Amino acid sequence: MSALVLADALHTYYGESHILYGVSLQIEAGESIGLLGRNGMGKTTLIRTILGHIRPANGRVFVRGKNCTHAAPYQVSRLGVAYVPEGRGIFPNLDVRENLMMAARPGYGGRNEWTYDRVLESFPRLAERLSHGGQQLSGGEQQMLAIGRALMTNPDVLILDEATEGLAPLIITEIWRIISAIRSTGVSTLIVDRNYRKVLAHTDRCIVLEKGNVVEAKDSATLSKQTELLTRYLGV
Repeated sequence: MSALVLADALHTYYGESHILYGVSLQIEAGESIGLLGRNGMGKTTLIRTILGHIRPANGRVFVRGKNCTHAAPYQVSRLGVAYVPEGRGIFPNLDVRENLMMAARPGYGGRNEWTYDRVLESFPRLAERLSHGGQQLSGGEQQMLAIGRALMTNPDVLILDEATEGLAPLIITEIWRIISAIRSTGVSTLIVDRNYRKVLAHTDRCIVLEKGNVVEAKDSATLSKQTELLTRYLGV
């Protein structure tokens, strides 16, 4: 099994509500995948199922060929998967340096390419605010810190859920620049964002969810030209 991450025919429920209907997804080494769909279509549920936050009723999750269907989130993380959640989840009582250093560790197999210094070089705005508490940062700075903290785990796969939500246009441009730079280093990415044009421009393939079903799965360049399809499923 060559895929770094493989979700195979997942059925996931919240209580009695059936959210995912046989959803499959795979992420290869160095590949960037977009996950598109209107709000409430199952994108975050799929991510949380892959990460072990939710157990699927049926289907399987593999990371590096290891069956992680019933693994805890920390076990998935140790296999090289990092997560930047919607809402960022930084620690407001820790300063920037502490937020970064608490996550610092070698990646799977001992890789240590994303050092503290490299993260600060990638996020110069954070380097200017090392002593600032998490609660003192702007929304854009908090998002940079959340991404930087994830990189401190030296992941092979980085999952970004709504990384530009609610940010100012200039900060959004900077976040996409950072995402592009991360992609160029060979880190695989799974990207959820409301700006479908940006997602399509920064990914190799895209999957579109509609009511918990995969309705489209194709290369991003092809999908970007199918405006009728995008209007139908994304309302754009």
